[in-house]
Amino acid sequence: MKIVVLDGYCLNPGDLSWEPLRNFGEVEIFDRTAAAQVLERTRGAAAAFTNKSLLPAEVLRALPELRYIGVLATGHNIVDTAAAARQGIVVTNVPTYATASVAQFVFALLLELCHDVGLHAASVHAGEWSRSPDWSYWKSPLVELAGKTMGIVGLGRIGRAVGSIADAMGMRVMAADSDQSHSPAWPSFRWAAFEELLAESDVVSLHAPLLPETRGMVNERTLRLMKPTAFLINTSRGPLVNDCDLADALNAGRLAGAGLDVLSIEPPEEHNPLLQAANCVVTPHIAWATREARSRLMDLTVENFAAWVAGSPRNLIA
Repeated sequence: MKIVVLDGYCLNPGDLSWEPLRNFGEVEIFDRTAAAQVLERTRGAAAAFTNKSLLPAEVLRALPELRYIGVLATGHNIVDTAAAARQGIVVTNVPTYATASVAQFVFALLLELCHDVGLHAASVHAGEWSRSPDWSYWKSPLVELAGKTMGIVGLGRIGRAVGSIADAMGMRVMAADSDQSHSPAWPSFRWAAFEELLAESDVVSLHAPLLPETRGMVNERTLRLMKPTAFLINTSRGPLVNDCDLADALNAGRLAGAGLDVLSIEPPEEHNPLLQAANCVVTPHIAWATREARSRLMDLTVENFAAWVAGSPRNLIA
């Protein structure tokens, strides 16, 4: 069986092993694949694995031998799943590998906004503490989270993990979600409508899927509902947020800060206003990328494929 990995570098830059996948056939691994190369590299393969390389309908139609697509991630909008289903191509994803890592990273961003750890560490290394007439100093306002309200938009696996950490830190937690059938047992937890959550939260953390109704949900109008002292965290999907509107709110002081691991276009264009916005921490989509999470992703990818080979596919998208 011919197996191709179109963009394996992000999952495995060299610290993991592809050997378990090689047990199933002849495997060709590419670090990266440009859009114009996808068809050529996938031609003749029975199985293809992709993280961000697009597999649209017109490409799938030209791949009659393709029978399996393994998405090396949770989000699967890179594959035209309707076209895949029409051709009898099984598509799977890996939905649970990075829950703990992403939840942890939410607080890495949030605590950086609260304490400016990087700024203060840099000032010490620059000699400012050694020259200081005082035994302590701070270069920005410091924020305590206990007693404040964490608003979570989308209370799925990651949203609940974030809520558990917030609760453990003494925060009140509220959430907006279309499914309110299973309420967490956190003492102060309550459900709220999206706009109510924006108005009442000191921290808003986005964990919603990217759908037509959620695209651009954080925009000029909804940002005006938030407290000027509030922080926005996005480790979910970049297009949930209108970049220009968020930059304007930050620069005008209508929002205290933002921590973003995702942007509307990735990699961002150099003129993206959020790269220069006030009190905006931007990281290069790394919340998922701990070695532990990537190792789970590799293992679960192989398990998905083995299940399909055995005739009992799991984690099906199409």
